[in-house]
Amino acid sequence: MADRMFMTGNEAVARGAIAGGCRYFFGYPITPQNDIPEFMSREMPKVGGVFVQSESEVSSIYMVYGGALAGARVMTSTSSPGLALMQEGISYTAEIEAPCVVVNVSRMSPGIGTGGQAGQTDYRMVVKGGGQGGYHCIVLAPWSGQEIYEQMQLAFHLADKYRILCFVLSDYVLGQMAEAVELKELTFEELPDKFWALKGTDKKDGLRYMHTVGWLNYGGVISWHEALLKKFKRIEENEVRYEATHTDDAELLLVSYGSTARTCAKAIEMARAEGMKVGLFRPITLWPYPEAALREAALKAKQVLCVEDSNGQMKEDVDLAVRAQVPVHYLGLWARNSDQPNGLIFPERVFEEIRRLL
Repeated sequence: MADRMFMTGNEAVARGAIAGGCRYFFGYPITPQNDIPEFMSREMPKVGGVFVQSESEVSSIYMVYGGALAGARVMTSTSSPGLALMQEGISYTAEIEAPCVVVNVSRMSPGIGTGGQAGQTDYRMVVKGGGQGGYHCIVLAPWSGQEIYEQMQLAFHLADKYRILCFVLSDYVLGQMAEAVELKELTFEELPDKFWALKGTDKKDGLRYMHTVGWLNYGGVISWHEALLKKFKRIEENEVRYEATHTDDAELLLVSYGSTARTCAKAIEMARAEGMKVGLFRPITLWPYPEAALREAALKAKQVLCVEDSNGQMKEDVDLAVRAQVPVHYLGLWARNSDQPNGLIFPERVFEEIRRLL
């Protein structure tokens, strides 16, 4: 049996990355994810890795870009305003199909937001792509320290498998909350050699090179975008992940992700104890989004309650999935306890909304 440790979500990010083969970390401190670069600065040298604190978030994403082109497993971590600064570099990384991992420990935004307040207001920036161009990134949304640890390993595998940037979307609550995590290393299918990586010269192959303007590698802009669309389609067909709980008999379906989904799980437990038939649909991949599975569960339940600690950003995807065939209600950041405006959405508040709807 694997060892178990009591750790925060931020430490689970770092330990999961090292277990996933990450050996290069480039990052810049920003609340509430400072524990991640601090841990990496101490632990990376112990495994033969490299830690660099860059002079800014802009620098860190371009360091990741360069390391990924060299074929290394590289990552950075940041929080909301820092991620906004990275968007140009992320777009360039998508253009050249450089596999890497970015962790966003979100906090309440827009603008500088606040480092000491929870929030899920980065959904649109992360899931829809904040940089220019019609690209996609795989987005994983864990809801526990255990899932963070495992999804970090999965993120590096998927990044290499599809030559794509993979996000792990954490949040303030998950990052700072501590719980027991089983340190099990996951196994995946073997991947081919990174034939495209820039590894200098060797006597057998000579100089390896690639165009850092993406379309030049495909002979033209149209064929380049066609190739990307085919890859995105393949990911949509093979990498959709979600969890559905109590959906077989549900008369109300809650849809939520990340830490807020755990709030919903407790509220559903309270509702079930009083005989209310409520289920939970939790997207684990925010892209590719589990649209078909959500629609099937929603049509069976007849009505949906979307719960997220934001101003309705994921609700747009829920609406698209349901296609106006059942009503979609919403409970957002204004559902916080009025006595604690900087606090959280509590299970009791979600339960109150469940009772109102049923």
